[in-house]
Amino acid sequence: MNIKKIFNVLSIAGSDPSGGAGIQADLKTFSALGVYGTTVITTLTAQNTYGVQSIYPISASCVDAQLESIFNDIHIHSIKIGLLSKANIVEIIIKKIIKYQIPWIVLDTVMIAKNGYKLVDKKALNIIKEKLIPLVSIITPNLIEAALLLDGIPAKNEEQIINQGKKLLSLGCKVVIIKGGHLLGPSSPDWFITQNQEIRISSNRVNTKNTHGTGCTLSAAIAAKIPYCKDWLQAFKEAKTWIYQTLINANNLSIGKGSGPLHHFYKWW
Repeated sequence: MNIKKIFNVLSIAGSDPSGGAGIQADLKTFSALGVYGTTVITTLTAQNTYGVQSIYPISASCVDAQLESIFNDIHIHSIKIGLLSKANIVEIIIKKIIKYQIPWIVLDTVMIAKNGYKLVDKKALNIIKEKLIPLVSIITPNLIEAALLLDGIPAKNEEQIINQGKKLLSLGCKVVIIKGGHLLGPSSPDWFITQNQEIRISSNRVNTKNTHGTGCTLSAAIAAKIPYCKDWLQAFKEAKTWIYQTLINANNLSIGKGSGPLHHFYKWW
């Protein structure tokens, strides 16, 4: 009898009380994709389907204690990192990454909420760019986040996306995935960029307003897939295919009055 190995994946991210983004979305993603999810909370937020109203960073000592508790007891195979709002939190995570040497790390460069609320201060952003990104395997910025990391303006077309992706590689990560969902048009093109590859992976744009937590969910899905695939491109392809289905089925949910969440459990509900 063949028994599937269950990998353990850690989400280091903020909490979304509405359940559509952050660690709540990550845990749903991990469960839906068959890995065991663990979490370290970096920030509490007040948010709903309309957006983020306020944030409350956890103390660095609390983040440190959470990480030590996890790493001293549980073998973590991959990590997804999300909202890091304060510099001292980023510094703690950097120390733990260096200490525990987790092989696969996905950094979702969460910086600004959909309603425009700023989530990361400038000092934290600088440390992310200078110290954290060189330690992670892959980053997954959207067009706005890519521009912020480069101190530029968001790409207006796919040629600019590719150019920005190449520049982001110079920050030290191995892979950049720039999400092109903010571009206009019938498709949603993402670009997978390494030193040797520039690969366009596109899907049809789904007619739904329920897109809350798409970025969190994609990065969590990649982190869930990579221990099985052991190849970033394949993990991304499988994650994007699954995300497409969560969006197609999102209209079956009726959560909130704004941009609702994806349907992570569409196979079972």
